[in-house]
Parts: sequence; structure tokens; C-alpha cells
Amino acid sequence: MAGPISHDQNFKNLIVDYPREALAFFAPEEAPRPADAVRIVPVREEQLQERLGGRYRRLDVPLLAEWEDGTRQAILFAFEEESDSQRFSPHRLAHYCLDLAEMFGTRRVVPVVVFLRTGAVRATLALGTGRRDYLRFDYLACALGDMPAGDWLDSDNLVARINLPNMQIQAGNRMTAYASAVRGLLNLEPDPNQRENYVDFIDIYADLSDNERRSYREQHPEESKVIAGLNQRARDEGRQEGMRRGRREGMQLGRIEGERAVLERLLRRRFGTLPPMVGARLGSASATDLEAWADKVLDAATLEEVFGHR
Repeated sequence: MAGPISHDQNFKNLIVDYPREALAFFAPEEAPRPADAVRIVPVREEQLQERLGGRYRRLDVPLLAEWEDGTRQAILFAFEEESDSQRFSPHRLAHYCLDLAEMFGTRRVVPVVVFLRTGAVRATLALGTGRRDYLRFDYLACALGDMPAGDWLDSDNLVARINLPNMQIQAGNRMTAYASAVRGLLNLEPDPNQRENYVDFIDIYADLSDNERRSYREQHPEESKVIAGLNQRARDEGRQEGMRRGRREGMQLGRIEGERAVLERLLRRRFGTLPPMVGARLGSASATDLEAWADKVLDAATLEEVFGHR
């Protein structure tokens, strides 16, 4: 049985691999124009961990857009992916954007939230009283599940084509959306390694049944041959699904170890020598536990307030 889908990692990879296309699709209001000479690079995750420390929240790596002729100041685009809009926290994203603005000495930060499901609620965060607001925070929202796939079937934006299975698809048109996504990938991406990676991305989110896959092979024999070749290439190079899953799990374990070490260092700086029970709690903690404790450590007065009662 396949493990849970890591949506945040999937979209982080997509944004880092295709930054210009990602900005044009997810944040068209603020994205550089096609004719702009602009350098777009991801901000290094290690840099964020080191400089934001315990406040660092593992959102998608932000992008820095710098205009080469200097006519416009650089802009930081802070992305977050949320598969469940009910779990989205504008407070968390606002905190993250303020940290970025302070760290880079800029006020030009654009928050962008990509919602996978339908019915995403877009709300401005306002802090203040009945007399006036003292802090207002807004963000760009891209709700993929509410976007009509039919509007993007012939797009020359690779990020849009790859995401067709995540869009709103009319009954009976799932095969059309899948075929257009695959055709867009094969036409717009010449690199066989990236083709291989994003055929997987399309397959994950299309989630076709066996009958639908058979129908696709019958209706699109040439493209099916290319996909079969990519799959054979993956097998020949030893990159079967089990090995990919093992690498992903290994990377996840590595990230958990890093988060555990950072939290332990923060706890020692805040509370001094730690009792043995803390080491045991940290050693058996999940990524969710570590994130929750890290959020508490700066404000807690005691270790008990960090860990709560079991």
C-alpha cells in the first residue's frame, strides 16, 4: 500500500524546479512580466533554519525575484501549500512573512497560498479594536479545486498543465484533463529526468482507475509509448517506486532528526540542563509533536508548559 502523499514536498519541488512558471500561475498579480529580465532563485532552506532558528516554520521555500537592470527592487514570494483549507492559519503565515521581511530587510514580501481542495476561504487577518485596525495581513490565494480545468487545457505554462488533475473537472472529462497534462509535460519539458518526475506528479493527483488507464493507452498510443519508455528508464536506473519511497522516508527521518536537534538546543538555552524524561520525549516524537513544541518554547515559562500533561 502506498504511503500518504507529501503534498508540501511535491509542491515545493514544483515551485523550485519551475519558479517563473509557478509565479505566473500561482501569483499572476505580482509575477514578473514575460519580457522582464529577472533572476528568480529559491531562498536556501538551511539559511532559514539557521537565521530564524526555533521560529522557523517549514513552509515551502520562498522565492527571491531580482530585476537585473535594477529598475525594481527585489521581491520575496512566500509560498504555502494547504491541502485542507480548514487547517490554514493566516496567523502562522503572517508571522513567517514578518520574519522574512526582518531577516532580508525588505517590506516587499508577497504571501501566496495554494489550496488543493475546493471551497477555500480567503480572509484578511485584522488585529485591532472596534475603533481601528492596527495590523492587517492579506495574501494571494490560488484555489486549484475551484479553477476550471477547461480554461487551461492548451496553456503553455508547464505548472498549469501539470496541475490540470487538481483543477475543477466536469463529469466525464477526467481523461481529457489527464491527457492534456501529460501532453503538456512532453511538449514543454525536454529533460527526461524532469519528465519522469512529473509524470509521477500527474499520476498521483489524477489517481486514474485501471480501466481509465487502459482507455488512455488505447486513445493515446504514442504518448503512452513515451510514458512506458520513461517508466522502463526508471526501472533500468534502479529508481523503482520502492526505492523512491525509501529515499523519501530517509529524507523525512533526516528532517525529523534536524528538527529534534534544533528543539533540544532551544530547550537547553531556555531552561538549562534537561531531565532524562525530556530526551525520551524528544527521541520518540513525531514531526507534528516537534513542530507543536517548537511553537511553544519561546513563550513557555516551564518545561511542563512546553510539553503539557500526558
